[in-house]
Amino acid sequence: MSDKSRFDTLTEAAERYGRLSLDNYAIVRSVAENVSAGFCRYLGDDKGVCVHLVPPEGAWVPQPYRSGAFSVSGTGFLPLGPISFGLAVKVSRTGDWIRLVLTCAKKGHHMEIAIANGPVFDIGLPVSDAELFDLFERLHAHLVRWFDDAADLFEHGDYGGQSIGFDFLHNDTAEKGEG
Repeated sequence: MSDKSRFDTLTEAAERYGRLSLDNYAIVRSVAENVSAGFCRYLGDDKGVCVHLVPPEGAWVPQPYRSGAFSVSGTGFLPLGPISFGLAVKVSRTGDWIRLVLTCAKKGHHMEIAIANGPVFDIGLPVSDAELFDLFERLHAHLVRWFDDAADLFEHGDYGGQSIGFDFLHNDTAEKGEG
């Protein structure tokens, strides 16, 4: 019999899992924060108030939720696997926002970013500015295409029933210049 007890073997395995789950969370959070700040700049808002990280499910308002924006928030035991977050994007001058739900899964030296009910993007790790710009271009095109397709369908007599993986919110504080 070895010098290690079964409990020691179990705790070592759990500690390794814990370290990797923290690494995974840190990588996803870094990517999410870069996407949020960068997409806001991409959209032309240098004040940084047109995109926020919000929870992927449940009630939300367009404000930064920090760690509360991630699907693993409040779970106690940090699971090792894909992590989701909401990306609140301002879509009108009158205070309308959408929540786009993104799920990140580390795949070796790449991050797979899937939009709920939408396309999947792949970016290298560490993330380069060029890859982020390409991601912003694709996110923007996805959002514009959804609005245009829904409007075109309506004009031709069909509501379409498309899903883009987000919900709408009207924020009255945005009209007052607070958001």
